[in-house]
Amino acid sequence: MAHPLADPDLQDTPPADGPWTGRHLKRAMHAASQWLDRHVAGINALNVFPVPDGDTGTNMTLTMQAACKHVEGTDSESATEISAGMSHGALMGARGNSGVIFSQVLHGFHRGLAGAERVGSGEWALALREGATAAYQAVLKPVEGTMLTVIREMAEGAEAAAAKGAPLRDAIAATVEAGRASVARTPQLLQKLREAGVVDAGGQGLFLIFEGMLRFAHGEAVAGDDFAVEQSAVELAPDGVHVAHGEYGYCTNFILVGRELDFPTVRAWIADHGDSVVVVGDESLIKVHVHSERPGDILNYACERGNLRQVAITDMQEQHDEFIEMHGGPHPPTPSPTKGGGVAAGSSSPPFVGEGSGVGADDPPLSAIGTLAVVAGAGMAQAFRSMGASALVEGGQTMNPSTQDLLAAVERLPQDSVIILPNNGNIVMAANQVQNLTTKRVIVVPTDSLPQGMAALVAFNYEADLAGNVAAMQAAAAAVESGEITTAVRDVTMNGLTVRTGDVIGLHNGALVAVGPSDAAVATQLLDAMGTSDHDLVTLYYGAAVTAAAAEGFRATVQARYPGQEVEVVAGGQPFYSYIIAVE
Repeated sequence: MAHPLADPDLQDTPPADGPWTGRHLKRAMHAASQWLDRHVAGINALNVFPVPDGDTGTNMTLTMQAACKHVEGTDSESATEISAGMSHGALMGARGNSGVIFSQVLHGFHRGLAGAERVGSGEWALALREGATAAYQAVLKPVEGTMLTVIREMAEGAEAAAAKGAPLRDAIAATVEAGRASVARTPQLLQKLREAGVVDAGGQGLFLIFEGMLRFAHGEAVAGDDFAVEQSAVELAPDGVHVAHGEYGYCTNFILVGRELDFPTVRAWIADHGDSVVVVGDESLIKVHVHSERPGDILNYACERGNLRQVAITDMQEQHDEFIEMHGGPHPPTPSPTKGGGVAAGSSSPPFVGEGSGVGADDPPLSAIGTLAVVAGAGMAQAFRSMGASALVEGGQTMNPSTQDLLAAVERLPQDSVIILPNNGNIVMAANQVQNLTTKRVIVVPTDSLPQGMAALVAFNYEADLAGNVAAMQAAAAAVESGEITTAVRDVTMNGLTVRTGDVIGLHNGALVAVGPSDAAVATQLLDAMGTSDHDLVTLYYGAAVTAAAAEGFRATVQARYPGQEVEVVAGGQPFYSYIIAVE
């Protein structure tokens, strides 16, 4: 005998042989959301790379919850009206590539219903076919062996059942079985899945959504205490941002503008008079971020060489105390577990970090073009602020901001033209959705990493037009080699490397290239793969779990191997990755 559904609103089972009303569709999607919630951790674990940042399950469940929440108060019996609301909710709440693609599945599903008040097997099959078409159209270069393949083959299963005159419940069953088989085949179609020994995470999430709908159709349970699954939370404890006692001082940020500025000399002088130094620019504009006990000395030196803009001085002792008080709990905010082990709806929106440049609220913007960057880690946020970002949204791996989060940040900027730096390949699609949701002119520079985003921001010219800035920023981002060092969370053989759980691994531009027992051992392999000898500057952003002393020791190791390169170390505060490396 079937177990009753956990949600009282989902108790009545739809007819076995008849079509569904909008009410049935709404409840089926609610059940699917609960079923997906139960499996979030498992989907996240299906990461191609053995790194602790899988977020496909999280992104899909948050997107699904946004879709359900949008129709929560709707009593309509119309399937078209319910699907329209679901589609809009998913679009605005879409997170990550998997969430955006799923939102397009719902968009096509709604389009395929073509005004239908009820859903039978014929309407179901047509809607799924349109959902698959919309998903493929959303991806610039569709790849088989992904959730695209799964939704297409699910649609084929539904069409075959509808052609035989099967009732809706049987058509849904055929959809689910086609999805199960399709997910199992994804490693045969995609080599990286085959090497990693996993199926496609997005495809698995899509299958589970439709399996949850089928369970609703049969009156089977989708949630409950017996289905509880632990949901890990990303925490950034106060000691995750480490500054040795007596080294707080003042954080000073400014832009120096002039003619024929002696950039190497200015950079060297500031480096000798402060810590955590980031100085970038050229002979006409230099951006400075520096920690110092005597900021006045640095400002006086700069004033003798040009004009100062965007001067901002922060008492880091006071800032540190506030940070400790504010972040006594988990940070950044993460989805809170529901009773069934999923993610509570509405609890996960990454906070709007705010203005990035230190310009006063009443001051006019320095440029007619705003820059919005997605960042992870307190140090990374500070670095992007110091480089003049107009606004920041907190996010990255495991905490991708939604389309709505990015849209809200864009709308808050005073400029009518905005450049978005997603700084993560899994955020690019959500950022692209913003372009069609605002009257502002929005262009996404598709940065895949924080180093690429930083390089792009440095290339931003306050006096250039939008097209000129976009071209310059894209070129700057492409010139940066990005590296990441983290710890493997499972065994895998990939790219000719054998990795065991607990090994330190290195990724170059997203590809696994190094494995070893320590950060230093992996850095040697990784930096060689990045072609460091052919570049001038190495920047090491150390993560939340790395102390300043350890980072300095790491810097010394890198400098010893590359004595001809300048090696800088910056407190990034990012989760998961002990070091993010930029070579340029």
